[in-house]
Amino acid sequence: MKKNDDANIIPAAVVLDFLNDTLPFKDLDRDVLRRFTADCTIDFFPKGTLIFQQEETVVSHFYIIQKGGVKSYLLDDDGTVSLQDIRGQGEYFGALPILQETRANLNVETVEDTFCFLFDKMAFLDLIRSNPMVSQYYLRTMSAKMVGKVYTEFRQHKMAPRSEGAFLLFSSQVDEIAKGKLFTTPITTTVREAAVLMSEKMIGSLLLTDDQDNIIGIVTDKDIRRKVVARGLSYETMVRDIMSIPVHTISSQAVCFDALLKMLKNRIHHLAIEKKGRIFRVITTHDVMVAQGTSPLYLFREILAQRKVEDLYALSQKIPLVVRTLIEEGAKANNITRMIAVLNDHLLDRLLSLLLEEFGDPPLPFSWLLMGSEGRGEQTFKTDQDNAIIYIGSEDPRKQNEAEEYFKAFAESVIRHLVKCGYPLCPGDIMASNPKWRQPFSVWQGYFQKWCTTPTPESVLHSTIFYDFKSGFGDSSIADGLREYLTDLARSQDIFLMHLARNCLLAKPPISFFRNVIVEKDGEHKNTFNLKEKALVFIVDFARLMALKCGIAETNTLARLELLQEEQYLSKSLCSEIIEAYEFLMHLRLVHQLHMLENNREPDNYINPKDLSDLERQTLKEAFAVITRMQDFVQREFHLTEL
Repeated sequence: MKKNDDANIIPAAVVLDFLNDTLPFKDLDRDVLRRFTADCTIDFFPKGTLIFQQEETVVSHFYIIQKGGVKSYLLDDDGTVSLQDIRGQGEYFGALPILQETRANLNVETVEDTFCFLFDKMAFLDLIRSNPMVSQYYLRTMSAKMVGKVYTEFRQHKMAPRSEGAFLLFSSQVDEIAKGKLFTTPITTTVREAAVLMSEKMIGSLLLTDDQDNIIGIVTDKDIRRKVVARGLSYETMVRDIMSIPVHTISSQAVCFDALLKMLKNRIHHLAIEKKGRIFRVITTHDVMVAQGTSPLYLFREILAQRKVEDLYALSQKIPLVVRTLIEEGAKANNITRMIAVLNDHLLDRLLSLLLEEFGDPPLPFSWLLMGSEGRGEQTFKTDQDNAIIYIGSEDPRKQNEAEEYFKAFAESVIRHLVKCGYPLCPGDIMASNPKWRQPFSVWQGYFQKWCTTPTPESVLHSTIFYDFKSGFGDSSIADGLREYLTDLARSQDIFLMHLARNCLLAKPPISFFRNVIVEKDGEHKNTFNLKEKALVFIVDFARLMALKCGIAETNTLARLELLQEEQYLSKSLCSEIIEAYEFLMHLRLVHQLHMLENNREPDNYINPKDLSDLERQTLKEAFAVITRMQDFVQREFHLTEL
């Protein structure tokens, strides 16, 4: 549709006053804005006016809504309408076809009587070309660059720095901070010779080579102490008899954080640095600590050093201090939650290891399962417990009864100690202390078989918790076997998947028809909305649904999304938008909860939009729009009518 003939020239001062409160114009120089608004007109479009027709309209102007609202939608060949967005006062349309030099890419229709400021196409292009900030804003759809700007705001306005100096975890590559040179020795070297070499070179490890000069193992000073000296072995023992394999490696392009996380996960202190398939240096935990000054390694070592369960209680209180440092440095939410998960996993591992010393060896092999956000590795602060026990059953009734009694006492003790460590009880009693969730492998198979083949509201609810399990302690192969069983089972259950898909569409993001954030009207959480229940849950449920449908065994939300993109189940553009939206929402949640903790308040998920900056609110709305597009994808993928 062409611009109306009765469109009126409007005084520049009126437009300037309006743009002064509108992103991204409010940050522009006044003279730049005057030039941009010089030939601005205002036009009126009655309710129901089709301003742009998809693939038909030649877009000659950039539109900013002065009052009213529009909806944008796609119309498929079969007549199916896919709503893309609702935009209201201060928001825009027409930028993308101008930038891409195409006809209108969407239908744009007014949903009420609407006034729009119209800016000439060439004036808009001149503004874009001369102002990179404006260009980034209009080219973004949850782009990494724009979301990165929001993270900067978080650090500047929400996080008062507590420490001086650079925190290097995310700014330094591993080969920049690794101090040691590469030293190798043949696997036929004796322990005595290796010890002399390490002493001469003042190093803590040697990489070991075979007769083809290939690096196949590593020996450390710790290996010599624990495997030779402590056991009374001869110093003439060859290093091949005590070496550790495989040699863990990391790319020279990886940042320090990746090395730290890998060392923590694998409980190692040395990583071989690899470039173009060749190992050329070694990085150690000592290198990281020297470069960084402070480190999660200190907390990790404290956890491992404890000899009594009671001494673990206070350590979980130190995790927020690690998180604060990560946020100050600029870590994205995925890095932060990964670190929280690693530290929580180590604390759990130490707790259960100490309790096993007290209880003795279990009668049957078992795995302690972590579920929900713990199973996904997406904990924030003080996540409720969601755990279970799976063990290998026995046909011997006496052995089976012995196992049941052992795991009952063991689970109840673990749960009590976790509470004292600061991990609250699950309100739904989904914990290993509940006998229903402390069962042999075959019973767990039966649970998943029933939930997948006879879907009910209860089984759909169970999918949001139980289907994200991982092994947290014990024999991980038992949990891996159950995961393989579930992955094969779920992908063939079309009716069950349909129920999960419908569940993804039952609610909508808390955004009004004109893109105002909908908040609680009264009660304890008046003027806020629940970020977890009203936003994050949509993306978590979507990633789980698509992973089950496509036979992907991964449980972490971002890892699921990345695999869905790699295997071309999701388009790169949609997947990238979902990932950026999820990262932003999780980051908002982490900063909010940390702020509450530091003000001696119990962390929650209730966000007041008025506490956010303009850019943060705008990005929040963009995240909601991505969720809407994601739900539209589910509707089409599973051939569902809108609920």
